[in-house]
Amino acid sequence: MKKILVLNGPNINMLGVREKTIYGKLDYPALCAYIQKAAAALNVEVEVAQSNVEGELVTLIQQAYGKFDGIVINPAAFTHYSIAVLDALKAVALPTIEVHLSNIHAREEFRHKSVTAAACLGQICGLGFKGYALALKALAEEM
Repeated sequence: MKKILVLNGPNINMLGVREKTIYGKLDYPALCAYIQKAAAALNVEVEVAQSNVEGELVTLIQQAYGKFDGIVINPAAFTHYSIAVLDALKAVALPTIEVHLSNIHAREEFRHKSVTAAACLGQICGLGFKGYALALKALAEEM
């Protein structure tokens, strides 16, 4: 069975509390349950993790090497400036898809640039939870 690591960056744990008009009313446990259900339907194993700390995400990415077949990552705010996350993704060279709940290209100008996307097969944004399911499906078919 293929194994995919799903990583979520800062403030994703605040879903259902923060900016509901952008991120919706469902909370982080609902997102995790959605991801698990989508993975089960694809017959892939997932591990879901979230951190508000850049270095912890880097460590989780590094630890994925040799353990996982791919990564789905929502780097959240780190998307726009984290060379450390970019370098970790490049270092492990696992097939990776970047996901964003909101359409980052329809928001503030500073959100339009993703430095982490350069290490990814692709980027899915603006589709809410469904973006995670699509990313899992794409990786399952890729691997």
